[in-house]
Amino acid sequence: MTMQTACDGAERSAVPRRQLTTRKAAWARALARWLARAYVRPNSVSLASVAFAAAGCAAFAVVPVMHGASRAVALVLAAGSIQLRLLCNLLDGMIAVEEGYKTRTGEIYNDAPDRVADVLLLAGAGYALGDLSGGPSLGWLAAIVALFTAYLRMLAATVGATPSFIGPMAKQHRMFVLTVASLCAAAESLWTGSRWAMWIGLWVIVAGSIVTAARRLRRILVEAEAR
Repeated sequence: MTMQTACDGAERSAVPRRQLTTRKAAWARALARWLARAYVRPNSVSLASVAFAAAGCAAFAVVPVMHGASRAVALVLAAGSIQLRLLCNLLDGMIAVEEGYKTRTGEIYNDAPDRVADVLLLAGAGYALGDLSGGPSLGWLAAIVALFTAYLRMLAATVGATPSFIGPMAKQHRMFVLTVASLCAAAESLWTGSRWAMWIGLWVIVAGSIVTAARRLRRILVEAEAR
């Protein structure tokens, strides 16, 4: 083992990572390896996640002016964009760590695009309810509380506490709820023309994010007082 390899390994182990069982999946490992050998680098994958989030936001934005099957298609496309965003979030870390292409700016590219993607998708989901009273405001509220949960994770690191990925509404949970809400709203648009599933999903994200923020803040305070 070279000294550079040892330093890289120490640096990687020092950076906390979200625990994802998907990283152990054979298909994920194979895809990350294939991308690395194709000279795709983790920072590029992180930026691609924002592009997919923007596509999801655009799909949400056109929902109010569409009807029936076309509205359902837009909502399904939004759900697909959410999952592609999450796939990028999985692969950028795997290419960086498992495939050995971590960079000095990797943590910045890993975190900053996530915040942009969260806002695009959650605020965008609110605009999918843009023809309903309070719809866009609900989307922005979901985006704000999601950003606050992420802020608390970063705050923990700055004050010397352990950065926490606990839920019940961490990133993967938010995106799961939003995906399910989008698919259910697509079915609704075909059967009744309503979008109650999206409205309910956003409120679930807001409520869950508030609980998540409270739990993370409590952990920070407990660790700070223990020192």
